[in-house]
Amino acid sequence: MKFLKSLPARLLLAIIIGILAGLVLPREAMVVVVTAKYIMGQIIMFCVPLIIIGFIAPSITKLGGGATRMLSVAVTLAYASSVLAALMSMCAGNAIIPHLNIITDPEGLRDLPAVAFQLDIPQIMPVMSALVFSMLLGLAVIWTHSSVTFNLLQEFQNIVLEIVKRVIIPVLPFFIAATFCGLSWEGSITHQFPIFLVVILVVIVGHFIWLAVLYGSASIYSGRSGREVISHYGPAYLTAVGTMSSAATLGVALNCARKSKNLRQDLVDFGIPLFANIHLCGSVLTEVFFVMTISKVLYGKIPSLGSMILFCLLLGVFAIGAPGVPGGTVMASLGLITGVLGFDSDGTALMLAIFALQDSFGTACNVTGDGALTLFLTGYAEKHGIKEAPHESVL
Repeated sequence: MKFLKSLPARLLLAIIIGILAGLVLPREAMVVVVTAKYIMGQIIMFCVPLIIIGFIAPSITKLGGGATRMLSVAVTLAYASSVLAALMSMCAGNAIIPHLNIITDPEGLRDLPAVAFQLDIPQIMPVMSALVFSMLLGLAVIWTHSSVTFNLLQEFQNIVLEIVKRVIIPVLPFFIAATFCGLSWEGSITHQFPIFLVVILVVIVGHFIWLAVLYGSASIYSGRSGREVISHYGPAYLTAVGTMSSAATLGVALNCARKSKNLRQDLVDFGIPLFANIHLCGSVLTEVFFVMTISKVLYGKIPSLGSMILFCLLLGVFAIGAPGVPGGTVMASLGLITGVLGFDSDGTALMLAIFALQDSFGTACNVTGDGALTLFLTGYAEKHGIKEAPHESVL
C-alpha cells in the first residue's frame, strides 16, 4: 500500500479507473463526471497565476541577490542546458511526431454530454500578465534591495506551495480520472493511448542523448574526462528514479560527485546543491516533446515553430522556479501551456498525467546532468585563475 502513496501511482490508478469507468458508464452518469471535471478544472486553472507569481518572482530575487561571477556562470549554464535540451526536443518532435500513427479525427466517437451547471472561477489575472508581473516584481526587488518585499515573496512562495500540496495535488487524480473517463467514453483513448507509451520511451532515450551531449561538451571545455565523472553517478541516478525528487537525492548526488577526481571539491559543494534547484534539463526536454504530441492528438496539429521557440525560451525561466513536487516543472509552466500554446483543460490534464508517470526518469536526468555542469564550472575556474576555496568564499 505504500506504493499507492506516490503521486505517479495514484495517477496511474486514476487513469485505469477512468478508462474502465468510461467503458461502462451510461450517459446520465457521464453528466456528473463532466460537471465534476469542469469544476476541478476551474479550481486548477484559477491557481495557475498564483503558482507563476509564487515561484517565479521569489526565484528571481534569490538568484539576483547573490549574483557573483561564479553564481552568474552557474545560472547561465543551467538555463542554457535547459533551453538547448528543449530546442533539441522540439527538433526531434518535428522530425518524429508527424510519422507516428496519430489519428487526429477518429470515426465513430460519441459526443460528451454538457455540464449540468457551470461554476465559473475567473483567474485573478491572465497567465501572461502574471508572468510579466512576476519578472518585473522580482527584478524590482533586486534593484531596490527591498528586504521587506523579499521576505514577503518567500512567505508567499511557501503559501502557494501549500496550496499546490493540499489542493492541486489531491485534486489531480480525480481530475485526471474524469478526463480519461471522458476520453474512454468518447472512444478516442483506445486509438491514442499506445502512442503515449511510445512517446515515453522516445523521451527516455532523449535523456541519455542529452546527457551524452552535456558530458561530451564539458569534457572538451574543461580538458577533463566527463566519463570519469558520470561513472560515479549510478547511485544518484537510481535514487532519483526512486524518489522523483532532486532535493531527496541531493545527499547521494553530493557523495557521488565528491568521488570524482576531475571535479573541484569547492565547486562540488557550491554547484551540486544549486543545480539541484535550477537545472531541469530532463524535465523540460520531456515537457516539450509531450506538449507537441498532445497538441497533435487533441488539436490535430503541432504548435507553430514560433510558438514552440517562445515556449522553450520561457520554459527555462519557469523551470528555475518550479516547485519541489512531482510534476513541478509542469505545475510551474501551466501558464505557458495554456497561454502560449493554447491548451484547454483536456490538454493540461493529459500533460499532467503523462508527465507525472515518467517524472522519475526526468528527475534522474536532471540530477545526473548536474555533474556535467559542475565539470564546466571546474574548467571555467581553471581557465580564469579562480583559486580553490571553501564553499562560502565561492559565493
